[in-house]
Amino acid sequence: MVLKLEFGAILVSATHNPGKAKEIAELLDGKFEVVTAGALGLPEPEEVEQTFVGNAVLKARAAADASGKVAIADDSGLSVMALGGDPGVLSARWAETAGGRDFDYAMDRVEKAVIKTGLADRSARFHSALAVAWPHGAVVAVEGTVDGMLVFPGRGTNGFGYDPIFQPLGYGQTFGEMDPMAKHAISHRAVAFEKLKAALF
Repeated sequence: MVLKLEFGAILVSATHNPGKAKEIAELLDGKFEVVTAGALGLPEPEEVEQTFVGNAVLKARAAADASGKVAIADDSGLSVMALGGDPGVLSARWAETAGGRDFDYAMDRVEKAVIKTGLADRSARFHSALAVAWPHGAVVAVEGTVDGMLVFPGRGTNGFGYDPIFQPLGYGQTFGEMDPMAKHAISHRAVAFEKLKAALF
């Protein structure tokens, strides 16, 4: 069975994160009508898988089955070498506070944890797994990564999440400082999207 997506179709973005939804819509080049799971009032499934791909599939499957429409989900995170790969698939949970998710708090946690190790290594990797699921049907999943270095304190207000503390290798700006289109050209999510486009479009 060959799976294809028709341009102009409604695509459910299985996220309640406005920044992630905006970035996914931009990476889809405006070829789809993107509606978020949050806007549809769909619940967020508990991310219980141990891998980025596993969680992306879980979220896409839940949104597709609940909405009756094709859904796309991203599970992404930051792996810090000095922390043995943490926060990894728990990246969003590191941002949890009593008042909701706060990535300034998460970035501060990462900085303190790295300093506590006493290691000079500041290398890190961003991961993005993308999954597209058809209602009660097939699912296609891919993964992209980008390597970089952590910078403290963070720089820039563009992007979202851990972007201000991540500087991709070969560049002098963090993702938080980069123009969105420049980031889209090299990011972990962009790498994953190229793989997804090759598979489905």
